[in-house]
Amino acid sequence: MGGGVMRSVGVEEELLLVDASTGEPLAVSGAVLAAADRCAGECSKGREEQDHVFEKELQREQLEFNTKPVTEMGELRQEIVRWRSEASRHAASAGALVAALGTSPLPVRPSLSAGKRYRWIAEQFGLTAQEQLTCGCHVHVAVESDEEGVAVLDRIRPWLPVLTAMSANSPFWQGADSGYASYRSRVWDRLPSAGPEGVFGSADRYHEHVRAMVDSGVLRDEGMIYFDARLSATYPTVEIRVADVCLEAGTTVLVAALVRALVETAARAWRAGEPPARIGTGLLRLAAWRAGRSGLDGPLLHPRTMRETAPADAVLALYEHVREALVDHGDRDRVSAEIAVLLDRGNGARAQRALLGTRGDLAGVVLGCAELTTAVPG
Repeated sequence: MGGGVMRSVGVEEELLLVDASTGEPLAVSGAVLAAADRCAGECSKGREEQDHVFEKELQREQLEFNTKPVTEMGELRQEIVRWRSEASRHAASAGALVAALGTSPLPVRPSLSAGKRYRWIAEQFGLTAQEQLTCGCHVHVAVESDEEGVAVLDRIRPWLPVLTAMSANSPFWQGADSGYASYRSRVWDRLPSAGPEGVFGSADRYHEHVRAMVDSGVLRDEGMIYFDARLSATYPTVEIRVADVCLEAGTTVLVAALVRALVETAARAWRAGEPPARIGTGLLRLAAWRAGRSGLDGPLLHPRTMRETAPADAVLALYEHVREALVDHGDRDRVSAEIAVLLDRGNGARAQRALLGTRGDLAGVVLGCAELTTAVPG
């Protein structure tokens, strides 16, 4: 931010609740949240302590947590590891495990959470809502104003599909291999307000666009503006929403560090008077589809040329684009090392397919992923 102040960053992660024996999704979020409530009450006696950070999601097979905003990636890592562990502990009281999976590998008929808002969504969107059991990772980065925030949104558009490819962690859908690395991104984009947007140019035009969408009656409120990146309706942040929930906590930290650097790079370009790239929304949809299909195991569209390129080239182009900000944040070495590991080892989609080969069935995939979800990064 201006004056050399480090931008804070926070993460929302959605986790899948699964049976500890079979790996099948369990509709027990109410019981898990009740356990978290009890623990928060007991732990806070006699001292000031924040309430638990867990919330329900659209389906009762999901649990969400929100980290506090931090400026150091080491602290963010601790937050993610802590709340994944706490989620696992509370889930155990309901006979469940938590698994950081973008979709359920095993067949599932999701169970809608209670509440007027969720009933409205189910009635409005029908089968699209009924099938919408997907788990994402949203990264919030502080901005100084809506004007700066919209300038950032206008300038980060071509880079977002690379983050989808890096985080891709949803190759299976209803018991079968989807052929995609991030099938979550394809299911999510069935919603009418999801996906990339055009260049807004100003905060006024952004808000006008959002109001018109809500006034149409198709959406219930501003919370249903599901753009790939948006101004948060709750916090003074931009919210980047393109990532699958990452299988391992270290990958989440990598994505968050890159997102913060991407926001800072865009804000600096805006202050320097550099215009955003005028890439059409149609091309960005192709880039998003390509990222969901390929992950890191096939071609991506290069963020500058919108032509197919090797996945490593697209990832390294993102790194070079934000390198100056990474240096200023003290994140360059961490990010460079994590990118090298990710390109060599692969993302969550590759890990899931490898687990299927070694464990032999999708139940083994889920249970193996549950172990990796709460593993402490080295």
